[in-house]
Amino acid sequence: MSITITLIGGPTALIEIDGFRLLTDPTFDAPGDYQLPHVKLEKLTGPALGARDVGEIDAVLLSHDQHSDNLDHSGRDFLKDARRVLTTEAGAKRLGGNTEGFAPWASTTLKKGGRTLAITATPARHGPAGIEPLSGDVIGFVVERTKPGRPVYVSGDTTWFDGVAEVARRFDCGVVLPFAGAAQTRGPFHLTMDTNDAIETARAFADAVIVPVHTDGWAHFRQNASDLRASFDTLGFGRRLRILEPGVATVIES
Repeated sequence: MSITITLIGGPTALIEIDGFRLLTDPTFDAPGDYQLPHVKLEKLTGPALGARDVGEIDAVLLSHDQHSDNLDHSGRDFLKDARRVLTTEAGAKRLGGNTEGFAPWASTTLKKGGRTLAITATPARHGPAGIEPLSGDVIGFVVERTKPGRPVYVSGDTTWFDGVAEVARRFDCGVVLPFAGAAQTRGPFHLTMDTNDAIETARAFADAVIVPVHTDGWAHFRQNASDLRASFDTLGFGRRLRILEPGVATVIES
């Protein structure tokens, strides 16, 4: 099976699979600062593609709506014109409009030209155990097509925990997009996957191609794609890691 992935920047990627076009956490703003209640976030680089360059999207896979590095001002405008926006139950209540809320393991389908994609929401934990009251609800997504071919897993903002391991037990995914970068804002712990978490994820999805996103572009990301490359190569997983060049449509075979 092959899919095409274009990294736009941060957590934002265009996934093209079986004629469907999916967009993860839309962030299209230029560099700048975002003042949140507990911290100021600094965006260092702009997107490789603008919102208008992306074209028509069948669904936005929005892991959560509360943090600007996953949904910025331009991203919120983008949601208004999307056919469907799949996100957390709490996020759908906040955003309204065309957003649809899903609890972990709930599923929906996309239909187009006689083809169908099944999309299942998956557990995510945006930091260490106990962070949930501070970080809010987050989900990831598993995308399955009706044709022969293995599912695609989009982790959303999460660290490695038993929820990610359960996804690996339930789905034989051929491509995995971990949200990495070891984001750190609230204290001396990370809120997204660091290199160790990404390695654990690669071990759990034993032969999947690992395509990291959420690795560059913000000041609070403590690790980057080069750190992942060094770690994967050292531990013998390097052949399974695909680092995307922003703005370049890349065919991934699994």
